[in-house]
Amino acid sequence: MSSATTAVPSAAGPRRAPVFVAVLAAAGITVSLQQTLVVPLVPQFPRLLGAPAADTAWVVTSTLLTAAVATPVVGRLADMLGKRRMMVFCLVMLISGSVVAALSTSLVPLIVGRSLQGLSTGLIPLGISLMRDELPPERLGSATALMSASLGVGGALGLPLAAFVAQATDWHVLFWAAGGLGVLVLIGVLALVPESAQRAGGRFDVVGAIGLAVALVSLLLAVSKGGTWGWGSARIVTLFVVAAVVLLAWGWWELRTRQPLVDLRVSRRRQVLLTNTASIVFGFSMFAMSLVYPQLLQLPTSTGYGLGQSILVAGLVLAPGGLCMMAMSPVSARISAASGPRTTLMLGALVVAVGYGVGAVLHADVWQLVISSIVIACGIGLSYGAMPSLIMAAVPVEQTAAANSLNNLMRALGTSFASAIAGVLLASLVTTAGVPTERAFVLVMLLGAGAAIVALVIVGAIPPRPAPVASCGDRVPVPTR
Repeated sequence: MSSATTAVPSAAGPRRAPVFVAVLAAAGITVSLQQTLVVPLVPQFPRLLGAPAADTAWVVTSTLLTAAVATPVVGRLADMLGKRRMMVFCLVMLISGSVVAALSTSLVPLIVGRSLQGLSTGLIPLGISLMRDELPPERLGSATALMSASLGVGGALGLPLAAFVAQATDWHVLFWAAGGLGVLVLIGVLALVPESAQRAGGRFDVVGAIGLAVALVSLLLAVSKGGTWGWGSARIVTLFVVAAVVLLAWGWWELRTRQPLVDLRVSRRRQVLLTNTASIVFGFSMFAMSLVYPQLLQLPTSTGYGLGQSILVAGLVLAPGGLCMMAMSPVSARISAASGPRTTLMLGALVVAVGYGVGAVLHADVWQLVISSIVIACGIGLSYGAMPSLIMAAVPVEQTAAANSLNNLMRALGTSFASAIAGVLLASLVTTAGVPTERAFVLVMLLGAGAAIVALVIVGAIPPRPAPVASCGDRVPVPTR
């Protein structure tokens, strides 16, 4: 593999660093907003679009699939061609997708627009990697924690904002607003974000990209559609088999090609492998709250455990969590600076487990779910800030975008598995009226707590000190104790 260019003094100097970080964090929040943008509209899409519910579900599924495929590909291209350049690409895709969706009046154009929006998801790991290239070490920890937390912040704030807009005006306004935010952020990136001098060079691994795309699409399609098509159906079984076979063939190819899409030799380093494994489990834990709490809040009080609230109130209950994630990012950076990101991630996992434990016991009033969601969000804020630091401490500087993108993909896989498993539980444990039982909700929360504990154990197996990273112009790794 070609060596990276020699590190140059940061273009984001001391005076410009706060603005640089603010623009990148705003970009992350804008991109993550699109994840929850359509949640309030999902039950209404069959009526709004004149299509069956099974077909309108593709409005969500299409974004999931394109995001999964685009994230590692964009990360590798960013290492080769420039991180700022690929950030601009992501924002252009977000704007284009928003415009297409805003102009749509039927299902197919809306799916196209949402698919284009999904291509922007890789922007957050790009921002983290660009920070590593441009910021001095004393600013890097807090900046990457804030950028990583922006994924959760946008998702948490997007739900109440989308619910309010959907109730107050035409649903197309949501996409016009998303496109407008994208334009503002794009202007900020072009004006205030410098291009990194780091380049991996080499050729793009087309075969690896196609293989990974086929494997991911097959896996995620099977996971997301298993409940609808039947877990034992021929289509689902075939998709799982295709995913397994192609993934094995892809791994064989990546280990033998000179310039792989994903450097598996680096990815199988203990620190990187265990962090990515923990990210899958943690992704499961983090998403469980988004599946359970809105339903508990909106179920009628006649069930005996539902709280009878609107989708807007449900979103407002989760909104403080988004602010807490942002507030915890500097705390995460301080703990990592003092004790290492490994310790921070373990602490975050423990806090998340406690939050779910509180929710499993106390969920009879709105305020109880607010407290539980805030505790969980604080744990997520701690953990989100630590994951990129663990990854970047163990990979060469010219591979940071690809490595962070892969870590982001692992978290996305965890959320997909959470959606599938929680969906099965909530669909199988139902009352005579056909709604999930209280036991089903408590079980999902306990699974969230258990997943957080499993992540804590996995992270505990990460070596206290990172292995030396040989890379031209690389920085001293962050301690992981």
